[in-house]
Amino acid sequence: MARIRANGIELEYDTLGNPADPAILLIMGFAFQMTRWPDAFRQGLADAGFHVIRFDNRDIGLSQEMGGFSSYTLNDLAADAAGLLGALGIGRAHIVGMSMGGMIAQLMALDHPHKVSKLVAMMTSSGAPNLPPPTQEALAALTAVPLQRTPEAIADIAVKAQHAIGSAPHLRNSADTIRRYAIEDFRRSDRPFGVIRQFTAIQAQPRWHERLGAIPHPTLVLHGSDDPLVRPAAGEDIARRIPGARFKALPGWGHDLADAMSETLAREITSFLKE
Repeated sequence: MARIRANGIELEYDTLGNPADPAILLIMGFAFQMTRWPDAFRQGLADAGFHVIRFDNRDIGLSQEMGGFSSYTLNDLAADAAGLLGALGIGRAHIVGMSMGGMIAQLMALDHPHKVSKLVAMMTSSGAPNLPPPTQEALAALTAVPLQRTPEAIADIAVKAQHAIGSAPHLRNSADTIRRYAIEDFRRSDRPFGVIRQFTAIQAQPRWHERLGAIPHPTLVLHGSDDPLVRPAAGEDIARRIPGARFKALPGWGHDLADAMSETLAREITSFLKE
């Protein structure tokens, strides 16, 4: 992994695959570090002939912690992503974003269209105010806070959250795997105030749904049929608003990046990008 200055801040990133291949930029969701992109998923993209770039959003992981009462919106996170490509000397890339990262990807296509080749938005929303809300259980899982900031307590929260919002049992990672990933991430970086600032950025973001008709890029919207946090209707709304966009619901998939979904997601995305 490496660190680079982009959009005026320091971003942690790494790459996989041949730098001469077309670039894919992966944008992670709320509160998660770039390490939660499954290795098998990234390898599938690289094996299909793509140069895969992932990074920690600001305030998370090993990227710059903004500190204090810093405030920003998703527009700033989109500028970070575009700035990262520029800092790496990449003219444009295919953009793949999940959850909050999918929102950032949409804003990147709107605000920095010259940096985007094709757009893939996964388990995310158009931001329209009339969409179905998350279930109460899913919302509680998203906002749960451990009583103590210990690896074990963080892991307990992660297991409960994934059982509330994750894929169907036959696809979802096991409790042991979820626990192991959570502890690995906690030991890599623990940014509770960064998580709060990211949540505030989502709430403070001016709505963008009415702008989506201006996106000129070929777009694929992937959503889990079982997603209780960001309902499939939110993904369908994106596809309706972006000219020519394609929507596909995947059975049994929830609001997670379960290892068992890696092959399916890599296949759906690379097939679309190669069209």
